[in-house]
Amino acid sequence: MNPSPLQGIDHFVVVMLENRSFDHMLGFLYPEKTGPRGQPFEGLTGSESNPDSRSKQTKVFKILPKDPHPYFMPGANAGEGYLNTNAELFGSRVQNPTGTPANQGFVTNFAYTLNWESGQKDAVMKGTTPAKIMGMYTPEMLPVLSGLAKGYAVCDQWFSSAPTETFPNRAFVAMATSQGFVSDKSRSLFNAPSIFTSLAKAGQSWAIYGYNAPPLTRGSVADIASAPAANFGEFPDFQQAVKQGSLANYVFLEPEWSSQGNSQHPNYDVALGEQFLHDVYYTLLGSPVWNKTLLIITYDEHGGCYDHVAPPAAVAPDDSTGELGFDFKRFGLRVPTVLVSPFIAAGSVHRATGSTPFDHTSILSTVEKRYGLAALTARDKVAPTFDDVLTLGQARGDDPLKGVSVPASKGAPKKPAARKRR
Repeated sequence: MNPSPLQGIDHFVVVMLENRSFDHMLGFLYPEKTGPRGQPFEGLTGSESNPDSRSKQTKVFKILPKDPHPYFMPGANAGEGYLNTNAELFGSRVQNPTGTPANQGFVTNFAYTLNWESGQKDAVMKGTTPAKIMGMYTPEMLPVLSGLAKGYAVCDQWFSSAPTETFPNRAFVAMATSQGFVSDKSRSLFNAPSIFTSLAKAGQSWAIYGYNAPPLTRGSVADIASAPAANFGEFPDFQQAVKQGSLANYVFLEPEWSSQGNSQHPNYDVALGEQFLHDVYYTLLGSPVWNKTLLIITYDEHGGCYDHVAPPAAVAPDDSTGELGFDFKRFGLRVPTVLVSPFIAAGSVHRATGSTPFDHTSILSTVEKRYGLAALTARDKVAPTFDDVLTLGQARGDDPLKGVSVPASKGAPKKPAARKRR
């Protein structure tokens, strides 16, 4: 009997970037709504719209190279968090909305966000209006992310784990729970058991790398706070481990977090994130570990950026009711996710086969399946694995990014002076 393709994967490398939705980054990847392998692709048609405060419809539009500072769109932080997300999905900032969201509150909520952000220094790019939230990147604007999505597999039904902001979603990718918290400010240290400790107990190795500073994850996951220093490093350490063939079984990569960094957080320089992904990919490609590595590129949450797909119901990690009365029984919005391996067929559009879609805990369930680990919570216990994307019997030897030039912005835009509050 031939071994499962998953058993040939010895290294999982997870890159988690910041605050972008699927439509915003990859919605125009396959405009014909079908991938090159005949698989359905839930992208944009170009007719999707959202109303403003006067019910005037704003259609999605393509961000173009000629636009002022296109890699800094949408021009401001677009409204994160649980209540903002409720407003974007349901049109209201209520704590516990019911029914199926219409995803019609993005423009009006961005207007609300711009109103208060305009009072903060350097918060809003000149010329930013509520309609800018409907701007979408094209494959030509994002040749690295889009090139990897086309060259390997894109997941068009991958949702953030909770309809809220960064730290709770990053907690889910480490622990399959945010322990009931939906706010970054409410909890910065989570003490649930993590995938890192599960791996260590099973005799498997793990490592977390910051970009040019110690990783933040070390200070937010309690059960690895006292882990050996060898488990942590920065991007050059990751590159060295790959080169030497000593890469850990599970690797989590963080971007550079500052406003001049490569995290792609709105409204930072998206082009710098393209360079980061390029560097991660070419560190792995052709290395001693390449044929045994599965690279997962994803984003922690949508960050207020528009997406047209309503998040479905989810299984709660436990039975308790969380912060602001949220029960964690629905996912957050879709986020861009790309799977890269020489055993993935080019042009794949990959979805879960059952009724439960992929979310961040699918990373955990896939790793748990590979190494025979127990689930951490009820969420990752039911999360579908994505190892069935490995359909090729022989490793590919091509490079889908060959000849691709990494985009570069023309520098950060000038910000208008903060508006004085009366």
